[in-house]
Amino acid sequence: MTDAPSSRKSPADRRRFRRVQLDLPGRLFIPDTAEEAPCQVGDLSPGGANLICALSPASGTQVVLYVDGFGRFEGQVVRRDAKSFGVRFSCTVLKRERIAEQLTLFLNNALVEGAMLRRERANHREFARFTRVDGQIVHCEIMDISAGVVSLRSDTKPGIGEFVLIANMAGRVARHHEKGIDIEFVGTQAGTEAISKLNLVR
Repeated sequence: MTDAPSSRKSPADRRRFRRVQLDLPGRLFIPDTAEEAPCQVGDLSPGGANLICALSPASGTQVVLYVDGFGRFEGQVVRRDAKSFGVRFSCTVLKRERIAEQLTLFLNNALVEGAMLRRERANHREFARFTRVDGQIVHCEIMDISAGVVSLRSDTKPGIGEFVLIANMAGRVARHHEKGIDIEFVGTQAGTEAISKLNLVR
C-alpha cells in the first residue's frame, strides 16, 4: 500500500520539490461549489503551485487546476496570503516525474528564447542616424532597442525633450547616458514599427 498517492507531505518532503518561477495563465475549478475562474500561476513545482485568482477558496478546499502547457492537476489549498494561495497536488510519483520533465523543458526553452533575444539585440548594434529639428543629421550606433525606446551610442547629445526623427519615426530624447542617449518613440505603435524599420537604417 506504500505506492498509493498521498496529499500529505512533511515540510521536509515538500521542500525537495524545486519551485519554478513563471507567469502562466490557468483555470481553477472547485468541485464542491462548481465555481470556475481564470487564474495566474506564479510558480509551479512537481508538488504544487502558487496562484492568483478571483476565487478565494479556504485552506483545505479540494480544487482542480488547469495550467496552459502543463495540463490538469488535482489538489488542495494549503495556505493563503493577501494576494495569492498555494495548492498542494495530489498525484502519483509518475505524475510528479512527468511534471519535473515538463518544467525542465520549460526552463530549457526559456534559456533558448533568452539567447535568441540577446542575439537579436546584438544584431541591432549597427550604424544608424537621426535628424535633429534644425536639420542636422547625426550618425550613431544602435546599442539596444525595445518596443518603446532605442538606446544610441552618440557623441552628439541633444537636450532632453528635443524631438528627433529616426528611421522615419518621431521620437524625443528621454535621457543621457555615458555613451550617448535614449530616444522614446512617439505614439503607441511607433516603437513596434521602429524595431523592424531600424534594421533598414545604415
